[in-house]
Amino acid sequence: MDPFSQAWMALRTAVAETPDEDFGMPSGCAGWLVRDLVCHLVIDAQDVLITLVTPAQSEPTRNAATYWEVSRTPPTGDDPLDALIPRLAAAYGDPGLLKFHLDDLGSAAGRAAVLADRGAQVGTKEQVLTVGDYLSAYVLEWTLHHLDLIAHRPSAVGRRATGRDARGSTRTARGDRAGTVPTGVLRHGCPADRDRSAYADRRRAGRRRRAGREAATHPGLISDRRRSPREAPR
Repeated sequence: MDPFSQAWMALRTAVAETPDEDFGMPSGCAGWLVRDLVCHLVIDAQDVLITLVTPAQSEPTRNAATYWEVSRTPPTGDDPLDALIPRLAAAYGDPGLLKFHLDDLGSAAGRAAVLADRGAQVGTKEQVLTVGDYLSAYVLEWTLHHLDLIAHRPSAVGRRATGRDARGSTRTARGDRAGTVPTGVLRHGCPADRDRSAYADRRRAGRRRRAGREAATHPGLISDRRRSPREAPR
């Protein structure tokens, strides 16, 4: 199993095994509860699916090491996106529905990653990189968020050793001092650790361009309406 699939499967399994009562506990992302983090992972899975079907023709502008952007200035909290994830997470109500949505989209993202051509080029955030580099960048994302998921949960204490091993191996691979959070490392998705505004602007601009291309190419295209979790076959 490749590192992307292994890390993604481990994280999704950890979410599935998280007791419902733990969804109201703090996560390792400052300002987010566990349910907020899981909701962010749903959006992550969606971004993986979108990116893998967004081919690019130009030469790569980023690689696995340079994909994540570093911001040393935390957000002020004034940006509406800072509050979006908690509001979305709260709207699910039942943690089981949030787990279902992550399993649904997460499984699709995992399958798409396995089938993707690692040498192909894709575009995201107005950058171009190979599929292989994009998926490798997300190994760091999954590993950090796995640690965020169990950071303050007593029920996950038995799994902390595995998490520490994963964290240590990731930092060693990056050439960082073991046991220390690397200076300037982007904690993607944590509202207190990243500058969301510029990222959000680029995402919106990219999606508008894709929507325009799709409308021109497929004028009769109708968005797929998925069945609700309660209607979907298990």
